Amino acid sequence: MARPDKAAAVAELTDQFRSSNAAVLTEYRGLTVAQLKTLRRSLGENAQYAVVKNTLTKIAANEAGITSLDDQFTGPTAVAFITGDPVESAKGLRDFAKENPNLIIKGGVLDGKALSADEIKKLADLESREVLLSKLAGAFKGKQSQAASLFQALPSKFVRTAEALRVKLAEQGGAE
Repeated sequence: MARPDKAAAVAELTDQFRSSNAAVLTEYRGLTVAQLKTLRRSLGENAQYAVVKNTLTKIAANEAGITSLDDQFTGPTAVAFITGDPVESAKGLRDFAKENPNLIIKGGVLDGKALSADEIKKLADLESREVLLSKLAGAFKGKQSQAASLFQALPSKFVRTAEALRVKLAEQGGAE
């Protein structure tokens, strides 16, 4: 790479790959500028959607340690760099692709692991991080309530048993 502008572009893309939790490659052939603007809005605040050059992006991905995407850098490519919750952005991509069949999800990477287009769609079917955390907290609370009930039941059962034994012994002692 002799040109400094290309070197700067590769360095910027490398930084984006390194700082992102996930990156999703798409083909945007046939989409208008207005549709791309709508897509960018649908991805959420924690994602950046950029139209990229395949050769420079492939070099940047390799420099960032991502080699699993090499065969997907064909045709007009754009990358969604996701720094926040990947589920929200995956849902935005999936929903936009349903309305606009010209957007094709090629694949991506999540925390260094390669994802196929089907896996990205499965990721989009997950509930958001907040919902999953609240369900987990509810499950923990339920188990704590069960444990508290159990711990309360043991002493009260012991007291009832001891009282029944005392009454029985008193009756036996009074009968004789």
